[in-house]
Amino acid sequence: MTVCSSPTQKKDAVRKQALVRRSAMSEIERIEKSLSLVDHVDTLPIPDGAIVSGFWPIRDEIDLRPLMDKLRQKGHPLCLPAIAEPHLQFRKLERGAELVPAGFGTMEPAASAEVLRPDVMLMPLSGFDRDGNRLGYGKGHYDTAIAAFEMEAPVLCIGVAFSVQEVDRVPVEAHDKPLNGILTEVGYRAFG
Repeated sequence: MTVCSSPTQKKDAVRKQALVRRSAMSEIERIEKSLSLVDHVDTLPIPDGAIVSGFWPIRDEIDLRPLMDKLRQKGHPLCLPAIAEPHLQFRKLERGAELVPAGFGTMEPAASAEVLRPDVMLMPLSGFDRDGNRLGYGKGHYDTAIAAFEMEAPVLCIGVAFSVQEVDRVPVEAHDKPLNGILTEVGYRAFG
């Protein structure tokens, strides 16, 4: 039996367990649970007119595109992350706008799209715990972007995932920022 000693090893072990549960879901189950996010749109603490960033789903992630369309209908400007230096860049997402492959099977608005600063970030994750700790995919893209944005003003961070991705405890490091809330197919839960 291998003992996980470093924070990275502990996170990798927890991430693997959560992702195994997510990948065990059937395609139909993932579609139905993704569509149910729209049922909870009015429970999200998103201020009127707030700029909302979402994400294009990869692999077996929850698909929040129907939720994003509902937020667009409610008047929220939308954006998607794009890999850029020194941190993620959030480009305006409009219906009919050009989307380009961004690696890992995801899509992003073209480089010509307007860059926005999100007020609310709907964030992908591999796992989360009851205290609002988020476990990403290990690259730190969101941590870096949030730290940069919060030098100006707070950002409302809401994780979006399937309920099966909840874990007992996410190993936390000093740079990790807890989520303000989590949205799953069963509803919205606020933290802190």
